[in-house]
Amino acid sequence: MTIDPTVADLLARARAAQALYAKFNQAEVDDVVAAIAWVVLEPGRNQHLSERAVEDTGLGDIEDKFKKNHRKTLGLLRDLTGAPSVGVIATDTERGLIEIARPIGVVGAITPSTNPVATPTNKVMNALKGGNAIILAPSPRGEAVCGELVDLFRGALDKIGAPVDLIQKLPRPINKATTQALMESVDLIVATGSQNNIRAAYSSGTPAVGVGAGNVAVIIDETADYQQAAESIVASKSFDNATSCSSENSIVVVESAVGPLLKALSSCGAHLLTGDEKSQLQELMWVNGKLNPKVTARSAKEISQMAGLSDSGGPDLRVLLVEESGAGADYPFSGEKLSPVLAMYRVPDFEAALLKVDEIYAYQGAGHSVGIHTSEEGRPLEIGLKLPTCRVIVNQAHCFATGGSLDNALPFSLSMGCGSWGSNSISENMNYRHFINTVRVVRRIKPQTISPDDFLMGYWSRYGK
Repeated sequence: MTIDPTVADLLARARAAQALYAKFNQAEVDDVVAAIAWVVLEPGRNQHLSERAVEDTGLGDIEDKFKKNHRKTLGLLRDLTGAPSVGVIATDTERGLIEIARPIGVVGAITPSTNPVATPTNKVMNALKGGNAIILAPSPRGEAVCGELVDLFRGALDKIGAPVDLIQKLPRPINKATTQALMESVDLIVATGSQNNIRAAYSSGTPAVGVGAGNVAVIIDETADYQQAAESIVASKSFDNATSCSSENSIVVVESAVGPLLKALSSCGAHLLTGDEKSQLQELMWVNGKLNPKVTARSAKEISQMAGLSDSGGPDLRVLLVEESGAGADYPFSGEKLSPVLAMYRVPDFEAALLKVDEIYAYQGAGHSVGIHTSEEGRPLEIGLKLPTCRVIVNQAHCFATGGSLDNALPFSLSMGCGSWGSNSISENMNYRHFINTVRVVRRIKPQTISPDDFLMGYWSRYGK
């Protein structure tokens, strides 16, 4: 197979660097990971990168980018600190098993324009934790700031004596051909972004870990703390102008909760549009059935002005709220909106809420996550047993909780696997264990003596032999 010469050069340098890096011990690898984390955690660099991210992509909010870069990087550093990833990582004498972590080799990482600093940093740290080299293929809109980030990473590697070619990126201009060539040449692809990119990764012939589309629905039942729910929803939906795939896109509200919830939402800066205003907004947001990129990651105030909604929501406007009834292409507000625009569904009870979320996810978002605000202990479990979702987020601000938080046990990640429901190979948050090969040394142990009676007595008692 003939490899694109640009990709071939990057790959040769990455393989040479990784061969050297494979000799690093755990302490040396952990120093490399710490060096990468400090690039983004240093406040001055984070501020510059956050400004450049918004300047280059036109997406999101600088202050929120700064917070996201800090929080996601620090949280991941916490997850990786002390985690074994080099050599023997587990020994089970009783079962005669030893587990050894081995690098995958060279990772190709597809990263989106919505998080052009946080997502590459997350993937670089995970890849290096596993002893790999990594080549980034950023979105064209995020390429410039990604280039600056990679230069800073390489400087950090050089400072501590690690091979700088452990981290590289495709040169500009980023295009589909070189990205495809990269995907076909590396040892593993980790892809985050558009579903076109995810499908291309899975069909490249290279082992791939991709993640599904977001379109999060959150149920608010009659037992919820309405003020806490409203504060969480608005904080999450307005953060970084809803660039996160984990931002709420629909709230499904039990009828008896609608009134107090709307009052609480209004106090937090969410404004419910009239039917005519909803039509105006829909005309702006979808052009020939496709989401208008001009509204992506814009603030609610900007979108309101663009749609001609005169003084909609007042000076404290943070989220535009529209009532919806159905799901599917004929109901565009039922899909992912990538903006602080939120659809609200009224349902008579919790069972109807489950059916409505199922209807929404049959259109878009299956596998990602479902949120619920409730005081009923059993309802989150019921969601997990009945709906096509890999995460059930209980009484939390969704976009802060789904990708890992200091007050929940999920790994810090910007890439959420959606399982078979989302056509993904993983159903958990992407983490460093996805970046290593695990070798198992298997020794003989005392043999078990078993017979069919040990396992079939119950079956025989119910059905006979």
